[in-house]
Amino acid sequence: MVFSDFTSRTVSLYDNWIKDADPRVEDWLLMSSPLPQTIILFVMSGWGTGYSFRCDIVDYSWSPTALRMARTCWLYYISKFIELLDTIFFVLRKKNSQVTFLHVFHHTVMPWTWWFGVKFAAGGLGTFHALLNTAVHVVMYSYYGLCALGPAFQKYLWWKKYMTSLQLVQFIIVTIHIGQFFFMEDCKYQFPVFLYIIMIYTCIFLLLFLHFWYCAYTKGQRLPKSAKNEICKYKDH
Repeated sequence: MVFSDFTSRTVSLYDNWIKDADPRVEDWLLMSSPLPQTIILFVMSGWGTGYSFRCDIVDYSWSPTALRMARTCWLYYISKFIELLDTIFFVLRKKNSQVTFLHVFHHTVMPWTWWFGVKFAAGGLGTFHALLNTAVHVVMYSYYGLCALGPAFQKYLWWKKYMTSLQLVQFIIVTIHIGQFFFMEDCKYQFPVFLYIIMIYTCIFLLLFLHFWYCAYTKGQRLPKSAKNEICKYKDH
C-alpha cells in the first residue's frame, strides 16, 4: 500500500513537472525521457557490460572495458572529496548541529577506503556498492536541489521519508551482494579484505540510518520539512 501510494505520487509529480518542459527539444536525441540516459550511464559504468553481480574479479588488463571501469572508480573516489563541501558549508553557515557523527563518519571513511580500492582493485564485485550509492546520491541531491529552490517548491518535498527508506534498502542490497561471496567456493576475487571492509561499514551505516529513522520518524525529533513548515533547515545523508 505504501509503495503503491509512493509510485502514484511520483508519477503524478513527474507528469506535473514534465508539463513545464521546453517543447523545442522534445524530439532531440535522448531528450524525450530521462530513462534512455539512465540506461546508457548504467551500461557505461561497466556493470551493464560483462558483470554478473556475483563473482566479478578485477580485470587488470589494458582493455577499453577494464580501463573504463578503472576511470569510473577514480571518478567516484574524486566525487567523495566534492561531497566534503557539505561540511564546509555547514561550518560557514554555523550549522554545527548538522555535523553529526553519521555525517563525519560517512564523509571520512568513504574517501579514505576508496583510495585503497582505486589503488589496488579498481573493478570487480567490490565496486557494486559504488554503483548503487551513486544512483541513490542522484536522488538525494535532487531532493536538496528542490529544497534549495525555496518555499515555492515545498509541495514537492513530501518524499523525504522515502529517501531515507531508499538509503536503508541500499545498505541491505549491498550487504546481500557482498555476503554471497562468503558462500562461494571458487570465487578468486583478488582482494577479499576489501569485501570485509565494505561489509563492516555497510552494516555500520545501516545501524546509523536505522537510528536516524527511529529518531526522525518514530520519535518525531526530526520531522519532514512539510510537517514543520520549514524548508531546508536540516540535512541528512
